[in-house]
Amino acid sequence: MPERNKKSITKTADKIKVFTGTWRIYEMKMWDADYFNMEVQAYIKINSDKSGNFQFGLVSGYMDGKIVKYADENRFEFTWEGNDECDSAFGYGWVKIKGKDLLEGEFRFHNGDDSSFLAKRMKG
Repeated sequence: MPERNKKSITKTADKIKVFTGTWRIYEMKMWDADYFNMEVQAYIKINSDKSGNFQFGLVSGYMDGKIVKYADENRFEFTWEGNDECDSAFGYGWVKIKGKDLLEGEFRFHNGDDSSFLAKRMKG
């Protein structure tokens, strides 16, 4: 593999590394903790291959994303598909690092609600 491509792959891997892991959602703009922690502790999990999954309340889904560079930050932006109660649902979202082990982001439902959220990195 040419040296230039190796560097590009390494940089991409380094960028996703800061997002990789399971994050506990502790605040959502649209819903209270009684709802978003209804079935399980609300979470978003991001894998090193830029896939992932999440659940809050009765909404769960799988994500496919990429790192997007902005002037002052990198974001992990993703599309998602899954379920809202028993109905199919899909949408878009993003996350960015807000501080040490803190994540800020947003889930958007296609033709529906959207909600910002805050999450903390889960240890272990």
